[in-house]
Amino acid sequence: MAACGLPFPIPWVCFQCGTDQNPCHCKVVGPTAGFGLTVLLAIVCWPASLFCGCCATERGKKMLGAPVELGAEVSEAIPF
Repeated sequence: MAACGLPFPIPWVCFQCGTDQNPCHCKVVGPTAGFGLTVLLAIVCWPASLFCGCCATERGKKMLGAPVELGAEVSEAIPF
């Protein structure tokens, strides 16, 4: 059960409850870092893939999904 963008003083802070990765069962740093990385990679990867014409190939399609995959990996790697 994850929620991103709950009403916090800073709107881009992500908060995840119900995790078993730490004693508090809540994560803030990992999901927020994963979200930030996803946004940064999307700004670079998506236009690059579309402008160079790679989106028609299998490798180009994987590049379009890379920001989401890497953001999820970062979110899971940081346990707090």
